[in-house]
Amino acid sequence: MKLAPRARALAPSETLAINARAAALRKQGKDVISFAVGEPDFPTPEHVCAAAKAAIDQGFTRYTPAAGIPELRSAIATRMGRSLEEIIVTCGGKHALYEVMQAILSRGDEILIPAPYWVSFPEMARLAGAKVNAVRTDGSFQLTADAVERALTRKSRALIVNSPGNPTGAVYRPEELGAIAELAVQRDLWIISDEVYSAFVYAGKHASISSFPGMQDRTVVIDAVSKRYAMTGWRIGWCAAPRVVADAVAGLQSHMTSNATSIAQRAALAALTGPQECVEEMVRAFDQRRQVMSGLLDRIPGVRCPTPEGAFYCFPDVSGLLKGKVRTSAELCAHLLEEANIACVPGSAFGAEGHIRLSYACSEDDIRKGMERFAEAAAKLGKLAAK
Repeated sequence: MKLAPRARALAPSETLAINARAAALRKQGKDVISFAVGEPDFPTPEHVCAAAKAAIDQGFTRYTPAAGIPELRSAIATRMGRSLEEIIVTCGGKHALYEVMQAILSRGDEILIPAPYWVSFPEMARLAGAKVNAVRTDGSFQLTADAVERALTRKSRALIVNSPGNPTGAVYRPEELGAIAELAVQRDLWIISDEVYSAFVYAGKHASISSFPGMQDRTVVIDAVSKRYAMTGWRIGWCAAPRVVADAVAGLQSHMTSNATSIAQRAALAALTGPQECVEEMVRAFDQRRQVMSGLLDRIPGVRCPTPEGAFYCFPDVSGLLKGKVRTSAELCAHLLEEANIACVPGSAFGAEGHIRLSYACSEDDIRKGMERFAEAAAKLGKLAAK
């Protein structure tokens, strides 16, 4: 018996696959340092865990409205300057993205996705029947209105904006976001703005494209508690969308997952309305780590790594190491895992061959030890290529 074509064509998440390989090596006794998965190493804040425990003790364990409990939707709406009816709580930001694409994309539509891109963006779009049009960013991974305009076709239906970006850590300039917003209005484009890393901007403030004139009616903002509150496993995200999209997403969700977990919704409410010092502490730590990692990477011969402006990833150019027996970013990552016991993700997974992604959501000690191993492995590669 055969699987459906959409299942056969689906590429599994390379980030999760690499992390699974790293975990398998650890079980064999290997001292593997993983820079592969974008997951904070901080614990979920105590007051958030307490809210979840209280929800269980109070018997808050039944179905909720498909769109989420009103208290949580209200807290999100207040934070985002939207109405409660425009907020739909989902099973993580990833599911919000999937449902939004199912709601606004039709077979044959085209969606513009800036490259390098998060691994799941194109797969979700294809599952909705859309054609992916990858838009090249500039040398600093900035998306420009000129690049978007050149990529537009008569079938273009939507554009993804991801700032701060995964995998690059790029933060889009407000003036460029404004120009892209004007273009979206002119060309009647939906904007899907993935803002799950909005707390992790290390200089200045995060700017949302939804804040520009005429954009709330055509922008769907995706966010979650996963990153900023170290709640990746709780699976609570949301979309803030024009009512027509929000209603469609709620309808889809009612037939897919019903509601996000009741207990996790109470925990998310505590996260959003409780003390925020935990977020500030995490951002300060990541700021220090990004400078350490990017600085050490940039010292390795054959590697170029500008300091990222946001999120918690470095995305160095490693093309100087791709020679001899190691010709691709995937081969380099396999070599680093097997020979140096460090896990990272090849740029090919993000539509950017010649780069690799490393997360600095780990201890500074692990970063320093891992970069030392990387430098030693790179030096050995250079000697092998010279033979």
